[in-house]
Amino acid sequence: MRYSEMHLPTGREIPSDAEVVSNQLMIRAGMIRKLTSGIYSYLPLGYRVIRKVEQIIREEMNKAGAQEVHLPMVQPAELWQESGRWNYYGKELLRFRDRNNRDYCLGPTHEEVITDLVRNDIKTYRQLPCNLYQIQTKFRDEVRPRFGVMRCREFGMKDAYSFDADEAGAEKSYQKMFTAYNNIFRRCGLQYRPVEADSGSIGGSFSHEFMVMAESGEDAIVFCEQCNYAANLEKAEIARPEKNAHREKDWLPMESIETPAVRTIEEVSSFLNVSSRQIVKTLIFNADGKPCAVLIRGDQEVNEIKVKNYLGAAELTLADDEIIMKATGAPRGFAGAVGIKVQVIADYSIMNLVNMVTGANKEDYHLKNVNIGRDFQVEFFADLRVSEPGDTCPRCIGAIKFVRGIEVGHVFKLGTKYSKAMKASYLDKDGKEKTMIMGCYGIGIGRTVAACIEQNFDQNGIIWPMPLAPYAVIVTPVNINEPDVMKASEDIYAELLACGVEVILDDRDERAGVKFKDADLIGIPLRIVVGPKNLAQGHVELKIRRTGKSSLYATGDVVTEVRKIITSELNEAS
Repeated sequence: MRYSEMHLPTGREIPSDAEVVSNQLMIRAGMIRKLTSGIYSYLPLGYRVIRKVEQIIREEMNKAGAQEVHLPMVQPAELWQESGRWNYYGKELLRFRDRNNRDYCLGPTHEEVITDLVRNDIKTYRQLPCNLYQIQTKFRDEVRPRFGVMRCREFGMKDAYSFDADEAGAEKSYQKMFTAYNNIFRRCGLQYRPVEADSGSIGGSFSHEFMVMAESGEDAIVFCEQCNYAANLEKAEIARPEKNAHREKDWLPMESIETPAVRTIEEVSSFLNVSSRQIVKTLIFNADGKPCAVLIRGDQEVNEIKVKNYLGAAELTLADDEIIMKATGAPRGFAGAVGIKVQVIADYSIMNLVNMVTGANKEDYHLKNVNIGRDFQVEFFADLRVSEPGDTCPRCIGAIKFVRGIEVGHVFKLGTKYSKAMKASYLDKDGKEKTMIMGCYGIGIGRTVAACIEQNFDQNGIIWPMPLAPYAVIVTPVNINEPDVMKASEDIYAELLACGVEVILDDRDERAGVKFKDADLIGIPLRIVVGPKNLAQGHVELKIRRTGKSSLYATGDVVTEVRKIITSELNEAS
């Protein structure tokens, strides 16, 4: 492609509303333009990268036995009502009515549509397993779109759905997709890690997120260096401690202490001169309309997703003042487990505590020397807190580490969540009706591109890994008005095209410095510079964007060297 014929509007200024590097560079490099909040247009350079990601995905999905389909983006409310998600999904689901007053939504995901398709077409076990995928536009009405294409409202996604006759088949399908995802992100040239994750609004029993390592990542990842354990912060497990069976000998008499206007952990710690590790927070939650007390050590943070999953609640929120008063008899800030009128569950962090400090369920009072078993009972102990530095690995004795990451893919074991609700069944060998077992597998296309940039940039611009580069090479004549320079540049350009190399010829009448800056900004991996001084000696310069290394090659040899580098880098990623 000739640069003079390209729509490639590069810029030098950092956009004021672009929060992260990938958003800044995608705008400056002429890859995207913002249409409205959370909705972007992809320009030619950006769309070439999108297509590179899609091609790698298609190849690996096809290799894994999945078949491509294309499903409607507009979905009828009846399907979502059938699955039970119409009212559950929330305001991210953009709903509307047609001229006949029928309810629809713009698809944020396609579990309902694919389940409807399969239940009408698949009747017997002989038609299973089945894995269908698509690459299509989704819409989620995010309350706060941000980070450019990483968290936008309209976005491209690859979503696949597997259907199996039994759990063994479902596990096999899941592992095929898990392997395919590893292949996809490796081939994209990314540094990534699969981590255990919560299934969220998609549902299901088990899932993994695929996280690209980046300091700018919006998610924290917990991993162990001594074993393969890794999880996102929402899912990260805490090992259950051994129970101390001889705590009673240390119990002191419980006493009530007046603590006027003392509510927070910091205030209680200072007022009573005790460590926050000795204080127990009593948090009142509203779980599907029922209040529940969750106890946790004062220096720890409750993981609300763990609480929600442990209780099996569809909706979990911190209780309002009215519920707290009804459950405890006191205003917010003085709740405690002694004499409370609701279910009490506790985090492992307090399992072996003795002589604790808690709220007294009485305004302006706290209790000292509170002990489990004597003063109150805990219905269940569970892992309910957020993991933190210093915790040990739940799988081995190693210390866990924290890094930042960007989620680019997610694989779920859905089980029968949708197939049961929507009656997606088949006849087994004995003619008995059985429910299909499902899996769900998604990749954010634009997120993958943005995550790649977050992992590959410097002060001059993007540094594309070869598999995702919009073009592999840019040929830069220093001065297009010198006939010898232009002829050599045209010859190299033509030879690269003939070899099937994706190449730009920068034939603009611009200063060399402008051309070099643009080449670095858009991140083309290899740059061939044709200048009169080197050309007089029969040479051209080859510069590698990632390392900045420059070498001189004979004009007749440079194409061979370029092809060798491209092949080596593609093979390394494959």
